[in-house]
Amino acid sequence: MAQKKRKKTTDTKKSKQGFTQKRKMQIVVVSVLLIVAAFFVIKNITRHTPEVEYYHFTKEGELTFSDSLGNLKVKIDIEIADNDFERQLGLMNRKSMKENQGMLFIFPFERMQSFWMRNTLISLDMIFVNKDKKIVTIHKYTKVLSDQSYPSSEPAKYVVEVNAGFTDKYNIQVGDRIDWMGTKLSY
Repeated sequence: MAQKKRKKTTDTKKSKQGFTQKRKMQIVVVSVLLIVAAFFVIKNITRHTPEVEYYHFTKEGELTFSDSLGNLKVKIDIEIADNDFERQLGLMNRKSMKENQGMLFIFPFERMQSFWMRNTLISLDMIFVNKDKKIVTIHKYTKVLSDQSYPSSEPAKYVVEVNAGFTDKYNIQVGDRIDWMGTKLSY
């Protein structure tokens, strides 16, 4: 009878060891399957996640800043944003801009305007200009990546964005005037 108990105990130990080995193997297989599945899920997500497209300056004209008497202060190269898509995109996703570059926003009619800096990586000076091409509002050193509103103080039809500090460096003031020539239609 002692032999039967020993045999039973030995069989039970072998059975438990077999069960434990099967269990370990199942855990390993499930873990490998989970890792493989996670790899494909992550790969699929990154394939469908749009990468940020960084934009580069394209010269479409030249803009001049003059004092109220017509004396030239400075001339810059400009891109022109004259449709809804271009105006909404503005200078978003630009890593830099040269000192002698800017963007001219042209709206279909004069009204109170307001801009923000969402997805804008460089600080700007925003210059709001009425239909007579006279500067009516300047916001200096705007905060990057911000939803803060920068409104015009009077109705504006045009907005010029230049690098932060530009208006200080060239003494651009409310009452000064702008004019431009470009590859797009005149406005």
